[in-house]
This record gives sequence, C-alpha cells and structure tokens, in this order.
Amino acid sequence: MREQGDTEKKDIFIEMGKISSVDDNLQPDSSFITMDMEEHYVLPGFIDCHTHLGIIEECTGKIGVDNNETSNAVTPHLRGIDGINPLDIGFRDALKSGITTVMVGPGSNNVVGGLSLATKTAGHIIDQMLVRNPVGLKIALGENPISTYGIDSKCPVTRMGTAALIRELFMRTQDYIELKSQGKVKYRDLRLESVIPALIGEIPLRAHAHRADDIVTAIRIAEEFNIHKLVIEHGTEADLVKDYLKEREIPVAFGPMLTPRIKMELKSRNYKTAINLVEAGINVALITDHPYNSIDQLRTIAALTIAEGLIPSQALRALTSNPAKILGCGEKIGTIEIGYDADLVVFDGEPFNLNSKIHYTFINGNLVYSLK
Repeated sequence: MREQGDTEKKDIFIEMGKISSVDDNLQPDSSFITMDMEEHYVLPGFIDCHTHLGIIEECTGKIGVDNNETSNAVTPHLRGIDGINPLDIGFRDALKSGITTVMVGPGSNNVVGGLSLATKTAGHIIDQMLVRNPVGLKIALGENPISTYGIDSKCPVTRMGTAALIRELFMRTQDYIELKSQGKVKYRDLRLESVIPALIGEIPLRAHAHRADDIVTAIRIAEEFNIHKLVIEHGTEADLVKDYLKEREIPVAFGPMLTPRIKMELKSRNYKTAINLVEAGINVALITDHPYNSIDQLRTIAALTIAEGLIPSQALRALTSNPAKILGCGEKIGTIEIGYDADLVVFDGEPFNLNSKIHYTFINGNLVYSLK
C-alpha cells in the first residue's frame, strides 16, 4: 500500500538491515532467506513521534514514573535517554502494533523539560536502539506548569510567567554562546549547553501547547530568538490558527485523542481538527502520547480519524513519513524505498480495518514480532 493509497505487488530485497531493492520478480540466490507474504499488505513500520514510552513505566507505580523532574521548573539539561527502561512492557505492545520507531521525551510539568530522542522499539539496550538523539528540546505552555508550580506560589503562576522563564533561559544561552566565542567561558554550563542546539537550528523546539493562544506564544518566542525549527505538540486548537501555522511551515504532532477531557485545554478535542490541519497543507502526525493513550491504540486513532473524514492515504502518511520528517529522520525511516531502514509491518487485510491482524513486524530487517 503506497502513500497515494493504491497497492502494488512487489518484492522487497533486504540487505544489512536496509531495503536494497523494491521491484517485480526479484531472484535472490539460494543463500538468501525468503518469506512469501502471499496477499498480505506490507507497509512501512508505524512511527509515534510523541510518547513517554519506557520513561513512564507500566505496572510499576510511582517508582517507574521518571518523566517530570519537578525539583525545578526549568530543566533543559535533562536527557530522556537517561530515564528509559527498554524492558518496559509497552515496547512489546508497540511491536505487536506495528510501531517500529517512537519519540520518547520528558513530560510537560516543567516549563523547559529537557531533550527527547527517537528510538526503535526492539532491543534491551537503549543506546543500541537509537535512531537519533536528541530530536528536540521540550518546552511546555498552558495548564501543566502552572498547575505544578503555581499552586505553591512558585513561578510560573501565570502564562506570562511561563513565557518569561523561557525567554530568560534563551537570553542567558545567547549570552553564553557569545562568551564562548570570545573564549571567556571557564566552566561549561550543562543547562545552557543543552539549549544551544535548539537556538542554532540543529534540533527543533518542541512546544507542548493545546490552546490556540499558547500555540501562538510558542511561535512568538521562537521568532524572537530566530528559532527556525518548531514543532507543536498536541495542538488541540491548532486548526484555529491553521493559516498561521501553514505560513510558517510548522508541523503538528496531534493528540492524544482517546483520553477523557480531564482538563480545560482538552475541551475542544475533536478528530476534525486533524483533518482541517491536513487539508490546510500542514505536516500532521497522529500520536498516542503513551501512556495517556496506550501505544497499541495508534492505529485505532488513525481509523477513527478516517471514519470522521480523513483520507486513508493521508492517515498512512500521518503514521509513517510525516512523523519521520518531524523527527528529522525522513531520510532513513517512514517509507519503503531503497536505502531506508527495513522497518516493515505486515497485515492480513486493509491496515485501517481494525479486524485486520498484524502478522509480522520487522525492524532493521529482523523479525521482531510474529503472530504465529
């Protein structure tokens, strides 16, 4: 099944974990292992570009919740990689659900949460599972930081306080960069060093923002500091400013959708928002925000969005090539092309028919899940 929505019967040749050929009637020699997929659908492995998989562990209680370092509201120096347990049961669910790559990052209680990463979902040593690290610096606007710190009369108490903390950090980092260029820095500052990649455009600023005004605040701050890479996370009201986002080519990691409206910012949660963003020409990826939606619900979210009017080929892109681009990994994952990682998922029927079963999941050409 191609991104355009049509299907083709093809042979896929895999060497050294990469797709080396996609063609009709390939004839490998007897030294190669062959698998006949019969009339099954072979798709790129799904990608969830916003999760807390393994950093909020299942079945552990509070001891396995490592997503928010609430000792300080501004923690840019935290690295998601240091909090992930790749043996978390959620990784197994991801493989069973055809999800081969995820973004994992800190939570949204802090104004600045730290650095996120992209990882494959098979393995037991996270350093050997990485696709790219880091893939973004997390900031959070809206209810979460205010609810976490403002309740104790600590900054931020207001949205103004949240924005001020972000600006203060970015200004200090700009000064630090200037001092480094002059050779005047005697001791490295881990907090400021962690911000530099976002300020100079090596990684995106990833902004947790549900409300339209918070989305615009994220854009305002990014433009003040000449930050050219920005991703809106969640984007519940993003369609209210869709033209503003489109003009600036800002992508949206949209969701979660299956959680109750447990806070004011989710009041406008609607599948139509994702459709409006796609129709506006914005790069949209559907997300679970695991564990707020379970990782195995990603395909369900896509199917429900299709039921509301999203074209299936657009839904496929929202789970494959779109999130790959958002993660800065669009040159190696997210599509079935020569030179790409051999991350594949095999269905026995239409992929977005929830009665269809996943028979196989491959990561880097290795069979990591089989229904049988």
